[in-house]
Amino acid sequence: MVLLQPIDTKAAEFVPAPITDEEGAAMFRAVVNLFARWKLTEEQAATLLDMTQRSYARWKTDGPGRMDRDMKARLSNLIGIHKALRIIFREPQRAYEWVSRANEAFGGRTALDVMLGGELTDLMRVRRYLDAERGGW
Repeated sequence: MVLLQPIDTKAAEFVPAPITDEEGAAMFRAVVNLFARWKLTEEQAATLLDMTQRSYARWKTDGPGRMDRDMKARLSNLIGIHKALRIIFREPQRAYEWVSRANEAFGGRTALDVMLGGELTDLMRVRRYLDAERGGW
């Protein structure tokens, strides 16, 4: 007979592994493609990534340089926003256009307006909203 031990719920909490540099580079490439579909300017793209336009242009050409945790978190949130939109909308084009449409949830502003506040928390706010809308966490 096998006796089962009670599960320590604190130990069972999900703690994601840190994002590797390789994963960060892959996310950066995906986000550059996403920005093109969102029809962002170079200035807007650089703002969302909290970098200068010059650095953004260099990263697009030469590949991403060193990424700190903030950059990886930004990329992760942008990918999460994209994922949530693809779940919510069947038609990909509607998902891409959503970021530029006025939304009552953001006081009549667009999600892009919110994200262009430039803070990581601005990206997180949009992601949390979308995750809630799609029934995720």
